[in-house]
Parts: sequence; structure tokens; C-alpha cells
Amino acid sequence: MLWTAASDAPHDHDGLPSPLPGLLGRRFRHRVTVTVPDALGGLSETTVPALALAPADAASLLLDLPAADPRLPGDLRYLVHVARGIRRWAEAGRVVPELGREDGRWWVRWRLLGGDRQRAWLAELGAAMPGMLRRAGGRQALDDFVLALTDPIVRDRLGGRDSDHPMLHALLTDTPIPEPEDGPIRGVAVAESRLERWRESLAVEEPDLVLRLVEPDESDDLAEPGSDVLLWRLEVCLRPSGEAPMPVRHSDPEGLRVALRLLGKAMEAYPRLRAVPSDPDGLDLLLPLAVVMDLVAHGARALAASGVTLLLPRAWVVAAPSLRLAVASPPVLLDTDERDVGMNQLLSYNWELAIGDLVLTATEIERLARSAADLVQLRGQWVQADGAALAKAAKYVGAHELGDASTLGGLLALLTAADPPPVPVDAITSTGWVSALLGGASRPDPVPTPHGLNATLRPYQQRGLEWLAFMSDLGLGGILADDMGLGKTVQLLALLAHERERAGTVAPTLLVCPMSVVGNWQREAASFTPGLRVHVHHGPARLRGDGFAAVVAGSDLVVTTYAVAARDVEMLRETGWGRVVLDEAQHVKNAATAQSRAVRAIPARHRLALTGTPVENRLEELRSILDFANPGLLGSPQQFRARFAVPIERLQDEGALARLKAVTSPFVLRRVKTDPTVIADLPEKFEMTVRANLTAEQAGLYRGVLDDMTRRLRDTDNPRARKGVVLAALTRLKQVCNHPSHFLADGSPAIRRGRHRSGKLALVEDIVESVLADGERVLLFTQFREFGSIVAPYLAERFGVEVPFLHGGVARTARDEMVRDFQRDGSPSPVMLLSLKAGGTGLNLTAANHVVHLDRWWNPAVENQATDRAFRIGQRRDVQVRKLLCVGTLEERIDAMLTGKAELADLAVGVGEKWITEMSDNELAALMMLGDDAVGE
Repeated sequence: MLWTAASDAPHDHDGLPSPLPGLLGRRFRHRVTVTVPDALGGLSETTVPALALAPADAASLLLDLPAADPRLPGDLRYLVHVARGIRRWAEAGRVVPELGREDGRWWVRWRLLGGDRQRAWLAELGAAMPGMLRRAGGRQALDDFVLALTDPIVRDRLGGRDSDHPMLHALLTDTPIPEPEDGPIRGVAVAESRLERWRESLAVEEPDLVLRLVEPDESDDLAEPGSDVLLWRLEVCLRPSGEAPMPVRHSDPEGLRVALRLLGKAMEAYPRLRAVPSDPDGLDLLLPLAVVMDLVAHGARALAASGVTLLLPRAWVVAAPSLRLAVASPPVLLDTDERDVGMNQLLSYNWELAIGDLVLTATEIERLARSAADLVQLRGQWVQADGAALAKAAKYVGAHELGDASTLGGLLALLTAADPPPVPVDAITSTGWVSALLGGASRPDPVPTPHGLNATLRPYQQRGLEWLAFMSDLGLGGILADDMGLGKTVQLLALLAHERERAGTVAPTLLVCPMSVVGNWQREAASFTPGLRVHVHHGPARLRGDGFAAVVAGSDLVVTTYAVAARDVEMLRETGWGRVVLDEAQHVKNAATAQSRAVRAIPARHRLALTGTPVENRLEELRSILDFANPGLLGSPQQFRARFAVPIERLQDEGALARLKAVTSPFVLRRVKTDPTVIADLPEKFEMTVRANLTAEQAGLYRGVLDDMTRRLRDTDNPRARKGVVLAALTRLKQVCNHPSHFLADGSPAIRRGRHRSGKLALVEDIVESVLADGERVLLFTQFREFGSIVAPYLAERFGVEVPFLHGGVARTARDEMVRDFQRDGSPSPVMLLSLKAGGTGLNLTAANHVVHLDRWWNPAVENQATDRAFRIGQRRDVQVRKLLCVGTLEERIDAMLTGKAELADLAVGVGEKWITEMSDNELAALMMLGDDAVGE
């Protein structure tokens, strides 16, 4: 019997396939005890209502249900699959009758014949058995189920026929065998002996049917009626188990019998074989070219599904046509005024048409264009390809003669035009300078490490410098799209240092970036390239008019923000910039914003974009960034949408994708941390200090804390009280640097009127966004539980992900569950927030390869312990460690002291902030004062 269990809860069965609604609508008169998983991950027994079905009813039900319907429970779909498999074995004749005694009578039951194939089938079913069925009896239950359903399924396929013969009558009607007149024992023995001989005659595994397609032979003199096109022979073969296929001959009657039966089934699977002529001397079929093409394209799958193998000729190639582009370019004249720059660089090119690996000659192209056939013979091979596409490609090649002269912009316009090449462009070969641009055999010329660079470039960073210099010399804009943490900043600074050492006087570079990284650029430039003259243009007191023009004239690098660029665009447009660089260029992914329009309006000889995420959600974002670097390269937004975005994003058009890659790849340098050529160059751990500016609100609160501390120190002479005042001020200043709401403890929102109240939180948001865009995970550490209670809900709402917060108030079991959830694949929590004390030791969180310290601890050892939650045995990726601090504040000066003095960097654990309390009033004022560059807009 089949037991079908159901819950007591009411169900809505509308729309379920028949006959399931009728089954589930019955009254469940039985109850069974089953073992199911419980909420704690263990197993428990429960009793549920159930319906018992006789084997015949169960078989009928299962065979009527659609196994692919997702509304069916998984275990029921499995049973449907088993029942259908039994029916296929019955239809193949791989079943036999067997005598057995039940209720004092002899019965004949159908069962599977057995053999290697059926045993393999049962083994596969056993391996795929759902957990509930496995616990309900496992393989033995499967064997019993197959045995019970085979008999009613076979009888159903026999269609209710009957016979006067007692044995056949019993087989067909499911009735017992009448007792033989010569005695039951002797009669049963005779019947069983005869059945055994029958079973033995079927026990040998039946050979497989193999259809072998044989190319036309002129000696056969077999042609399609009314044409000279020769017919293809479809040879009928049998393949015994473990042997090669052999053609069926008239001299083998048994083989003919088996082959005819199997060929009939093949024709049921692929009916077009019924309409073709056969060889008068055998079973082979003779196929016209149209049937051959359809057989290979469609019939092969239908035949394979019915167990028939199709063999193609050895010289048969199925290939798609493609275009290849050969480009040549003259030498670049770098130091003259006569050279063309940018997209006006001169070059020549020619197209080649290929089918698979065969590059066609002009004669072959002309012949293919005339024939427009889907199956042609080329150089001794039968090649199957789209004849219509071949004809279009041949016409396209003919329209672009060998050696066509053009410009780089003109060539790229061919690939982005409204009538692009009709087949994919899968290879571009090149010579001259364009070879380095298009990824050919040559590389950009080596660039010596600038003397003014205080850094050792890693090999991939050196390659980045050479690429940037090459693109700059050609006047071509580009996107440096290295992963976050691979050093885009130092590569750009190295480029500036190289240009000034090579040429002396160079027009200044304008760098536009988010406010949160302005201080970082200023300090990185001072550290890596101290010889560069850097001016920061932001803040309410920024220069304008003649004052701005004068300071720019004396600067190598001018750093400003996107917001300031939008406000001061008219002034910036009047300045002679050598280069405009966008950092975190995803800020201009929407070309319609005021900031995007402003930076595009600023003229410069060279343009660069720096971003770790050139595409976050849509291809339009890549177009927008590339349009800044090389205006017009990908056309207007409407043209790009029609020619690339819709075909690729909606239609998965591989041709459009190939063209887009061909056009964009020369202008994008992308290295990722998972690339072996990059990862081998990286250390096991990257540590960096990332700076944020205070908002005006934070700056006001910061000054208020300083004023209060100064007053309190002036009013106390008690050393212990003095230490208390200093420590309290330290804590309050840290809180101010984190967020006004953290300091005020008033429950006010993280942002107000759409603007961040904390520069640090804005920076955290940018970092997390980049990490999530790369599909990676991050740990955020804070020493303040209160700050974590602000950050966690804000990030959860901002990115739509779970952000667990592990702190001292989390129970042990909940803590362990947080860690398990974060570590498992497919976790819904790519971000985890931890308090430094509660989460800084004793945890293994290697699923994350980014660590961010939101607020600095005074003891580096404490931070290192927290970092080691991710940077430990079991971590397979490089770990990026970021330590956040606020520009011009106590945090920045403490960081300088910790990194600049060995005795402070090696402080023993537990010393913490005590040494600060021993400072004089003047030393404290210098340490805690608010710098002029602390506040951003």
C-alpha cells in the first residue's frame, strides 16, 4: 500500500493537477507515526493523518501526476519519477512473470527482469531518495515499492486483454491460477519451469540501437528525386553491451527482429524518419539534406531521450561563423605636434570570416555566399553552420576591403553602429602601438620607477603605471578598475611623478572624489610623492577667482569633491587642466545628475576614472563612466540601450556582449584579488588607514567637549580628578567622531534630510557598498556598543541585508548561532558588526576577508587580535584591513604617534589610554585640538 500523509491544517488545492485535489480532499482515515526534523536540528516522532492506497490505485495516481509541477512535495515527485521509470522498463519488455503463493492460492506477478541496467537504475534512485523516505525504510522500502507497483503498471500497459489459457488468464486479469488436475505441486512445478526458461531467454542484456550517419558516396548513385544532391545513409546498427556497434545484416534473423522493434521506437521518438526511403537491400535509411540537418539539430536530442545513439561522420564539424579583425598602426610620434591624438589615431584594418577554427579564403567566402547552405564541404570536412548568417557575414566582409584606412574612433564606431557586424567578432589581432591597446602580443613601453616615489610598486601596480602612461601619451581616456585595496591611489600618484620627471612642467591634474577620501588623498600624496605640489579645493573658505588660478598654476594635483565641482564648475572649466581624474567614479554612474554633468563639462587633454565597481547594477553605469573618459565612445544613452543594454541584459545576446567587450576592454584595466597573477603579488594582509572628515555638526560638538575639558582642568588641582576629566573627554571626543547621535545619546536619526550627519558613517557606507558589490563579506569592529546600535540598523536598511551585532549582551547560544550563520555558504548576513571586547578574541570568522575598525583603540595589539578573527588559519583570501579615523582630530594624532613611535606601537596590552592622562595641559591641547582641515561639507 502507498501511505500518503497530510497535516491537519486546511489546504487550498485549487489549481493543483488532477487527480491530486480529489486525493487530498478525501477523508484521511488512518494515522501514522513519522520521524521528522525538529526545531533544534534533531529528530522527533509525530503522528499525522494518512491515506492508504492499494498498489493499483497508487500506480494510477502517480502516473497521472506531473512530476515537474513545483507544487508537488519533493517526496511525491520522487515517487512519480520511480513509477514512470517502471513504466519505461515495462514498455521496453524488461519485465517477467513470477509465481508466488498468497492466501493459500498461486498467483502470477510481474516483476522487473533484472540485469546491470536495472540495478544501476535502482542504485541511482537509492542515492537520490529524499530524507523522509530514507528514514522511512531506505533502500529496502524502495525495492518493496518497485516490486508492488510493477505488476499493476504492466497489467495496465497490457490494456485489459484476456486469454483462455489459464496461465495467460492469470497474468492478464490478476486472478489466481486454477488448481491443475494433475495435482497442485506437479502443476506449479511445470509452470515455474516454463517461466524460468522464458526468463532465461530474456536474461541476456538486449543490445542498444545505434544510428550512424554516413556521408554521401558518389559510387552509391543515390540522389534526391529531381536533383543532383546525393542522399545520406543512416546506417542501422546494434551495439551489444561492451562491444562496438555493428550493422544489422539479413543473415542475422534475431538481430533483424530486435533492430526492427527498436527502430520502430526510434521512429516514434523522431517521426521524420518514417517519411524517408530505405535501402532496398537492408534496414538503412536514406536521408535528404534537409532531414540530415534537422536530424542533427533536433532529432539527435529526441533519439537520445529514447535511448538511441546517433553517430556523426568523423569529418563533421558543427561550428558558428565569426569575424576576426586584423588591425595595423603606424608608430606614435610622442614628441611632435604632428601626431593625431585620442580617437583620431590613424590605423588600417581588414576583416576575416571564420567557421570554427577555419579562416576562409576569398574564394571560399564567395562560394558560401552563393550557396547559402547550412551544410557545406570545406577542405575535406562537412561543416554545419547557419547558411543565412554566413551569407550576411560574407557580404559584410566584402563591403570592407582589405587595408581600409580609418581612425581608432572610426573602427570602434563600426562595432557600435546601428548595423553592427552580423556575426560575433571573436578575435582581434594587431600590430604597432594598437597592439598594446587591444591586448595583442606587445605591451606598453616600460616605465622606470619615478625617483620621487616613496614606494615599491608590486608587479601588477608597475603594469598599471605603464598602462596609465601609455593611455596618457595616446590621449585616450581610461578606467582603472582594480579591486578595492589593490592600490589605485599609488598607481595614479606614480603616473604624476613619472610625467613631471620626464617632461618637467606639466599642466595640473584635477582629482574629484567623495568628501570622505579627500584627506586620504592629501596624506597619501604627502607620503608616497612628497615632491608633488598638492592643493585641496573644498570647504567654505576655498579660493576663488584669481586666487584660485594662481594656486592652481603652482600645483601639480588639485583635489576637490563632487559637490564642490558641481558648484564651481564654471570656474573649473576656465582652468587649463592636463587631466581630470574621478575617484570612486561610480558617483557618476547616473549621467543625468548635476555632478555627472559638471565633471563632463570640465575640459582636459586626458581623462581617467578610478573605481573598483565599474558596473554595480546595470550596463548603463559602465557607459556613463566610459562616456566621461572617452565622450561618445558608446553613443547616447538611448543608442546604448538599444544596441547593447537590452540585447545583453534581457535577451542574453552573445554577439552584442562580444562587441561590447571588444569596444570597452581597451579602455578598462581591471585586476581582481582572485586573479592568480595578482594574488601572487599581494601580501597575506593589507592594512591601511582611511580618513573621514567631520561634518559641521560634529565639529561644533567637538569644540564644545574641548571647551568643557579646558574649563574643568582649570578648576581642579586633584591629580585623580584630573585623570578622570581627561579620560572622560577622550571618550566623548571618540563618540563625537563616530556620530552626533552617539555622543548626544538622544536617539536621533543616523541621517537627516537625506544628508549624513557623520563623515565616518558615510565612509563606512561606501566601504560596505564596494565589498557587497564584489560579493564578499566584511567584519566591522567598534569599541562602543552604543555606536554599533546606530550602525547596524542603518546598514541593514540601506543594503537590505541582515547585520548581526555581536556584543557583550548577546547570550552564548545566540553568539554561536551568529557565527555559524555568518560562516556558512549563502549566509544572508554579508556584514557582521562586533564590539571590540566581545568579538575581538576566540572567534573564527574566515568567511570575511575585509575588516574595518570603526573607531581606533589606543593599543594596536587589541586591534590586531580582532583582525585575526578573519586573518587566521582557514582563510583562503587576502584580508583587507581598514582603520578609520577623522581628519584633524585626536584620532589622527594618536594614529600618527602609534605608527611613528616604536615604544607606543609596542604598548603592552592593558596600558591603553593611561599614558595620555600624564600629559601637560599644553600637550593635551595640542593632541586634541581641532585642525583647520577637519571639517568637510
